[in-house]
Amino acid sequence: MKETILIVDDEIKIIEVIKLYLENEGYNIIQATNGIEALKKQDKHNPDLIILDLMLPDISGEDVCEHIRTGSQVPIIMLTAKSSEDNALKGYSVGSDDYITKPFSPKQLVAKVNAMLRRIKGNQYETLTFNNELKIHIENKKIEYNDDEIILTASEYKILSVLAKNPNRVFSREELMDYISDDNSFIYDRIIDTHIKNIRAKLNQDIKNPTYIKTIRGMGYRFNV
Repeated sequence: MKETILIVDDEIKIIEVIKLYLENEGYNIIQATNGIEALKKQDKHNPDLIILDLMLPDISGEDVCEHIRTGSQVPIIMLTAKSSEDNALKGYSVGSDDYITKPFSPKQLVAKVNAMLRRIKGNQYETLTFNNELKIHIENKKIEYNDDEIILTASEYKILSVLAKNPNRVFSREELMDYISDDNSFIYDRIIDTHIKNIRAKLNQDIKNPTYIKTIRGMGYRFNV
């Protein structure tokens, strides 16, 4: 059974184009033209991925994304007419996993969707446990810290899991960018710092002396065990 994708955009023509391309790939499509409708359909249908326009007529795509992130780690791709670094970083900081700038190639968007869903599926049955407090369940992408479930975005999960699978190895920002990128599109290296900051906060880590993800000055990040 193919995955369900929620497309959120106030421009019907854009929805129709995206829908056509994704339905040709075999995906089930649901759609919304504003933020309130998007949140209702997300709750009702629990889609496997969301394509979310930044500019909506009622509430912003950023607010929609932030609300969804309070209870779900569904992959979210932002559509935005704003291409500045600050806007991209803001989207990531509220929980989006990737973004694409309008006008965009539908084929490029489809490639992002396909690659992201392939990575999300995974086929490993493994739980990584650290200090009997942090547990990373590879099969269902579930994170537990002191028995409480921690909600990470898909990109945050990718970063944490690759670091945890390779303890004591230093990963440069460029290497981590490769892990979260679904194609060859440019990603600002500051985005990695934003993701790391979010992960630490969600794990209640001491900012000055985090237990798990250490900053190696001038080199990158290392998972400490």
